[in-house]
Amino acid sequence: MSRFALAWALLLALAPLARAADPDPGFLRADAETRGFRLGRPVNPRPTPDGKSVLFLRAEARSPAQSLYQFDVATGRTRLVLSPAELLKGATEELSPAERARRERMRVTTRGFTSFDLSDNGALILVTLSGRLYTVRRSDGKTVASPPGDSIVDPHFSPDGKRIAYVRGRDLYVLTLVSGREKRLTHSADPRITCGLAEFVAEEEMARFTGMWWSPDSRALAFEEADTRPVETFHLVDLTKPTHDAEARPYPRAGTANAKVRLGVVSVDGGAPVWIKWDADRLPYLTRVVWKDRAPLTLLVEDRRQHDLELLTADEKSGVTTRLVAEHDTAWVNLDASVPRWLPDGSAFLWSSESSGTWQLELRDRKGARLRSFGGPERYERLIDVDPKERAAYFEGAPDPTTSELFRVPLDGGPAVALTRGPAVNRAAFGRDHHLYALTTTTAQSLPVTTVHRVVRGEDRALGTLPSVAEEPPFRPSIEYVRIAPKNFPDGFECAITRPRHFDPKRKYPVVVDVYGGPHHQQVTRAEAPALLRQWIADHGFVVVAVDGRGTPNRGRAWERAIRGKLGAVPLADQVSALQALGARYPELDLSRVGIYGWSFGGYLSALAVLRRPDIFRVAVAGAPVVDWHDYDTFYTERYLGLPDEDPNAYDQSSLLSYAKYLARPLLLIHGTRDDNVYFFQTLELCDALFRAGKRFDFLPLTGFTHLVPDPVVKEALYGRIVDQLTSALHPQDR
Repeated sequence: MSRFALAWALLLALAPLARAADPDPGFLRADAETRGFRLGRPVNPRPTPDGKSVLFLRAEARSPAQSLYQFDVATGRTRLVLSPAELLKGATEELSPAERARRERMRVTTRGFTSFDLSDNGALILVTLSGRLYTVRRSDGKTVASPPGDSIVDPHFSPDGKRIAYVRGRDLYVLTLVSGREKRLTHSADPRITCGLAEFVAEEEMARFTGMWWSPDSRALAFEEADTRPVETFHLVDLTKPTHDAEARPYPRAGTANAKVRLGVVSVDGGAPVWIKWDADRLPYLTRVVWKDRAPLTLLVEDRRQHDLELLTADEKSGVTTRLVAEHDTAWVNLDASVPRWLPDGSAFLWSSESSGTWQLELRDRKGARLRSFGGPERYERLIDVDPKERAAYFEGAPDPTTSELFRVPLDGGPAVALTRGPAVNRAAFGRDHHLYALTTTTAQSLPVTTVHRVVRGEDRALGTLPSVAEEPPFRPSIEYVRIAPKNFPDGFECAITRPRHFDPKRKYPVVVDVYGGPHHQQVTRAEAPALLRQWIADHGFVVVAVDGRGTPNRGRAWERAIRGKLGAVPLADQVSALQALGARYPELDLSRVGIYGWSFGGYLSALAVLRRPDIFRVAVAGAPVVDWHDYDTFYTERYLGLPDEDPNAYDQSSLLSYAKYLARPLLLIHGTRDDNVYFFQTLELCDALFRAGKRFDFLPLTGFTHLVPDPVVKEALYGRIVDQLTSALHPQDR
């Protein structure tokens, strides 16, 4: 029996009651097979440099294999550029372990072409498939494959479009397109040393997914060397295949050694690299590297405690660095992956800072001196583009943290102007001409739609819509957004309330909390995709509530840093406070019957809820929870709890193991056996502690799955099992 069949058989045995009472038969399977009705919608739109076309990826409605398409601005027509089937010719797509791990860090579950690169002049497109590299000439569609060999990872065009850099095995290579000659630039001395790849914490926590950067003249490459020999080794095992070897992975737990990272510069002709010099003992984290146009090689480094962040420029010939900007925070310094952004002439750069208490975009000169800040009622979120000719910057943000709008602000001073309107979440992608852009918009009543726009001197004009072949959901969720303000919280919590479609205002309904509650993620946004499953759950006779408490982003420095040293206590207290305030306002909420479910940090908070507040929560479903923060990665954990040796109480008070003996409510634990983010052994530790304490609980291992569960069959059964667990505890009369 395959691992998927085994998982399906287990889940099928556990979930028949929930499916028998399904108020919308067929929805859960359709939702799983269409990935929340998002397959078939354009993704990764990228305008071409000439401003005439937009390239994008798109799958079919119920197939995760993505193909490459081109939208012509003048005619509004879309054509297929290349499909995986053309290249595979019937073969099965295969991924190397390095590529699988990279996609896991990027949360990519699609197949086929998952990304593409475009040469600076727009003449060539670059895609990878099954470890092979393919270049596509846009003028006639001619496609050329790379030489055979080890799987290729993370390819990038040189600025002049004549070469491609990538990683094979653990080393950096360049391919010259005219001759087809491949040259190896680095020679790793040990299997645990990689050149050109981002290390685990860079990908998982810093939003940096590459370890190579072309020089502006295309004659050299900056690259990361990551030495993981000091890092503890974890092992992933397929429990259904005991004869298979375990897969070793370096994993830096809190308080243990990280990878040793350094930055080198190597010529495309080969030779010894020049190593960039900075105080890596004090500032070991390499969080970002930028090297474009006439700007200097620039790197952003941070200390282990994440209290200090420095922006440096480097001389690529001597390796000497100069400090431009220093940021300090007694709690932690957040990262903005969209900066620095240099002007092409290297005269100034855009920076962002949270030192005032809220994020602000800044213009700084070549030596790092602040020229001006761009502040206003709009909340800055991320920098999108800089138009040097029109002296304007585009950024995403909004006064309301549940939305995101696109703004244009003059670099020489003046108010920011919104280019989007209405309660929506907008994401923009500009081309190199800084005028043509693709805007992906989702609302509480619509899934993502991507439109094409042109903006000139601040005037915005819609030009067309990238076509979708996605299925539409069979219903639209009914969501009420409210900011609830309990005592002692005048600013209030953002909440989303989803009632059954056949809601009876005279009834009282049990409450289900769909929780995340931790850093980097918001549950309450004006986006339909997460609300579909909430609506389906609500239609089983619940009111589903989502709350963003302290620690979640986009509410200012003090709001986010309130969780310092209290990673579980503060988020849990906020969920309880918001629930009680909602119950006082909405009489239909029966707070004597409250359940909670979540995944990852949400799984952790769900388990913590029934362990610490059984007076509030009667049942919990905890998916892939962090059980003991000693066992989670350095960069994330130490930011919020400090180093374990310096504040052991913070770790003890945040650990689920500290409260296992108090379990008095039903708890379902779920975890993928091959999870390489929150490892499977964490849930086993909690199972052991609960068992030794004489507590009853349910445990569902997802055989062969990682932190993500994309398989439609298993996902359908999984949510059936979750609803069954909630129904059993909160609707006992229906059992």
